[in-house]
Amino acid sequence: MCGMLRTRISGAALLAVAALLAPSAPAWADAHSPGSSGVGDPYFPYAGNGGYDVQHYDLKLRYTPKSGEIDSTATITAKATKGLSRFNLDLSGLTVRAVTVDGKKAKWSRKGQELTVTPKKGVDDEATFKVVVEYDGRPKPVDDPELGITGFIHTKDGAVVVSQPDGARTWFPANDTPRDKATFSYEISAPVGLTVLANGEPQNSGIVRVKKGYVVSRWQMKQPMAPYLAMIAIGKYKVSEGTAAGVPNITAYDPALAKTSKHFHKETAEATKWGVEHFGPYPFGSTGGIADKLDVHYALETQGRPVYDGDASDDLLIVHEIAHQWFGNSVGLESWNDIWLNEGLASYAEWLYEETHNGPTAQSTFDKYYKSTGKFWDVKTGAPGQKNMFDWEAIYLRGAMTVHALRTEIGDATFFELLKEWPARHRHATATTKDFVALAEELSGKDLDPLFKKWLYVAKKPAL
Repeated sequence: MCGMLRTRISGAALLAVAALLAPSAPAWADAHSPGSSGVGDPYFPYAGNGGYDVQHYDLKLRYTPKSGEIDSTATITAKATKGLSRFNLDLSGLTVRAVTVDGKKAKWSRKGQELTVTPKKGVDDEATFKVVVEYDGRPKPVDDPELGITGFIHTKDGAVVVSQPDGARTWFPANDTPRDKATFSYEISAPVGLTVLANGEPQNSGIVRVKKGYVVSRWQMKQPMAPYLAMIAIGKYKVSEGTAAGVPNITAYDPALAKTSKHFHKETAEATKWGVEHFGPYPFGSTGGIADKLDVHYALETQGRPVYDGDASDDLLIVHEIAHQWFGNSVGLESWNDIWLNEGLASYAEWLYEETHNGPTAQSTFDKYYKSTGKFWDVKTGAPGQKNMFDWEAIYLRGAMTVHALRTEIGDATFFELLKEWPARHRHATATTKDFVALAEELSGKDLDPLFKKWLYVAKKPAL
C-alpha cells in the first residue's frame, strides 16, 4: 500500500510540475474575444464587422490603366468597442501581401469577403489601434443580377468607383457597413496625362510630384463618410471649378460627353444653392460631380461629388443626387431596409424643385402616380427585402409619395421645418425610420404611426 501511495503522489507532483512548465495563454486572453464577421444587416449579413469603430482610412493607391491593376496600402485607424483577440475587415479578391497592427506583424487569413486579422497581442477595449494592409491586384466589381454592378469600375481610360451598397470591399479593406462612418484621405498615383478626383477637397499645393511617369494626387474628406460612398475617378476629364453656396464646386466630365454635359457645372451649383435654401447648411466642404461612361445605368450620390453614368444633362437627376448629400450621406442609414429614407426624400426633392421652378405642383405629381397600377403596391416600402431595395416604383416613387402624404398630414409650415431639422439633428450620423417618425411627431404634435404604417409597412395601395 505504501508503495502504491508513493507512486500516486509522485504522479500528482509530476502533473503539477508539468502544468507549471507548460505554455499558458497570455494574461490578456481572458479580456479579449473575436470581433464578429458581420453587423447583422438583414440584407447583407456578411457586410461590416463587429468589435471596433473605424475613425479614419488613409488609402495610398497606384493605378496602372493598361493592366487595370492597383498597388495599394490601406492604413486604418480604429477604436475597439470591446477587447479584441482578432477582428475582420471586408475585402474581396485582390492579393494581401502583409498586415500589421500597431506596427507589429499580424497573422491573417482569407475566406470569402472576410479578411481575418489576429494581432500579436490583443487589442484592449476602447483602445485606438492602427492596421496597415498592403495589397495589390486587379479589382473586380460586384455584378449582382438584382442589384446591378457596383464597386471598382474599369473605364476606357481609367477607373471610377461607385460602391452602393457593398462594393467598397472590391478596392480597399473596410468595415463595409453604412453604420461605421469615418474620415478619408487619399494619395492616388496615376500616369501623367490622367486626372484624379476623389471625395472631399484636393490637398496638393504647388506643383504635383511626378515620379517615374506617375503623378501623385491627394484628396481628403474631412467629414465622416460611409465606405460605400467613398469614390475615386481616374481618366481624361474636362474639369471646372467655382463656388456654390459658399463652398468649392468641382465638376468633371469625359470630353466625349461634352454635348450633354455643357451645363453640368452650372446646374450642380444651382442644385446645391437650392438645397441649402430648403434643407439647411450644406453638410460638406465642397460640392460637384463626375460624369463618365460607366455602363452601370445609374447615378450614385458619392459623398460631396456624385457620379453620373454618361448623360449629365438631366437637371432633376442632379437635384436628386445633390439632395442625397443631406438625405443619405450626412444623415446615413443604420440598416439597408431603411433605404426608402434616402431615396424617398431625394425623389421628393425633385418634386419640390419642379414646384418651385414653375413646374407641376408636388400634389399634382402625387395624384398622377397614385392613379398608377402595378406590383409595386404589393411591396412594403419600409421593408422591401434585398431584391426590391432599389425598385424605382416601390422605393423611389412610393417613398416620395409617403413624404408627400406626410406633408399633407402635418401641413407645410411643420413639413418644411422637418426638412431642415432632420439633417440638422442627425448631421454626420446615422438614423432610422423610427427616428424620422419620432421627429415628425415631435414637431407636429400628431400620432403619425397609422400614416407611416399604411404607406411603408402594408403591401397594398394605401387609401387616402
